Amino acid sequence: MQVEKDYGGLSKTEGEDRLIGALNTAIRGGVRALAVLMVFVILWGIGDVIWVSYRHLVEPPFMILKITDILEIFGAFLVVLIAIEIYINITLYLRKDVIHVKLVVATALMAIARKVIVFDFSELGYEHVVATGAVVLSLGITYWLISRREQEVNKQE
Repeated sequence: MQVEKDYGGLSKTEGEDRLIGALNTAIRGGVRALAVLMVFVILWGIGDVIWVSYRHLVEPPFMILKITDILEIFGAFLVVLIAIEIYINITLYLRKDVIHVKLVVATALMAIARKVIVFDFSELGYEHVVATGAVVLSLGITYWLISRREQEVNKQE
């Protein structure tokens, strides 16, 4: 009988091949390194939000933001929020050894929403807008189906 142990990420069983155990340990270390790097990306992104906001506020006309300036600031904010979602995905993977599909889909929705918010429709062809709409619709339906399934499972418990 093999006893499963939780090693903070990739599952490991007693009596498992030593090579596979070592490889799983290496992968867990790599995922932890990704988490550390993502924290640096998030902090850098916060600095970028501050810089973009400052730069637009001090350029003439002073303290007045144009629509394009506001959209650029929104884009910078949303990039940081997406990075935080990716960080959460990484840390959940370390804890549960499962890819949380709902969170991944929510992250993808946030990323595509960022693109839609900062679209410059004067420069985009209709094909790009229609394709983006199809992606948003597909991800939205996927998220809804996953949420609905989770609610059904919770009701049964």
